[in-house]
Amino acid sequence: MIDNTLFIKKSNSEIILVQIYVDGIIFGATQDSLCEEFVAAMKGEFEISMMRELSFFLRLQVKQTKDGIFLCQSKYCKEILKKFEMESGKEANTHMPSSCYMDADVAGKGVDQTKYRGLIGSLLYLTTSRPNIMFVVCLCARYQANRKESHFKAAKRILKYLKGTTNVGLWYPSHSPIHLIGYSDSDFAGCKLDRKNTSGTCHLLVSSLISWHSKKQAFVALSTAEAEYIAAGSCCAQIL
Repeated sequence: MIDNTLFIKKSNSEIILVQIYVDGIIFGATQDSLCEEFVAAMKGEFEISMMRELSFFLRLQVKQTKDGIFLCQSKYCKEILKKFEMESGKEANTHMPSSCYMDADVAGKGVDQTKYRGLIGSLLYLTTSRPNIMFVVCLCARYQANRKESHFKAAKRILKYLKGTTNVGLWYPSHSPIHLIGYSDSDFAGCKLDRKNTSGTCHLLVSSLISWHSKKQAFVALSTAEAEYIAAGSCCAQIL
């Protein structure tokens, strides 16, 4: 109820959704008359300029077809590669090696704080449409205060993976049976510093990914079962 950005209006069996971000507005309805009514009301109060069917918003590309909607950030992804001079670098098949066990690397050589934090911030924004890189990006983000070359190397490995997968995104089909499914998982004592686990959850509505997160657990679990229960608890809370 604080700082609302999403507004919903129902009229009989029809519905209109209005999403506001600063001075940008996205709206859509199940009936054209609701959109026309909303536009008329806005023009009566503010100076607004109507764009066109949503295709680009906050660096998020939107492609709408009769079969569904595809969201991606391929243009933004290429901007990141250019910014960090990885356009001509080698590609990687995965975003992190299976043998990667990142720690504080106390004896390692430090790297530039501004450059490392800039890279992590850019990658975090990319997780809007790329949940598959969220775990490793959040893992690298833990070492922003005391970043080393090994951490920067791991972050650049993500860029190598992105170079070969710039067009990957999220697909939302138009016609599917409505059902809600949640998945949860966790590692056990995955963090080498404090032995805490990391919970991972994702939720699908109508076969479409709508929510996900990768987060270190607040407590040290004494067993794998306890770690899984903590992850399952956060998953159920999100579903509710």
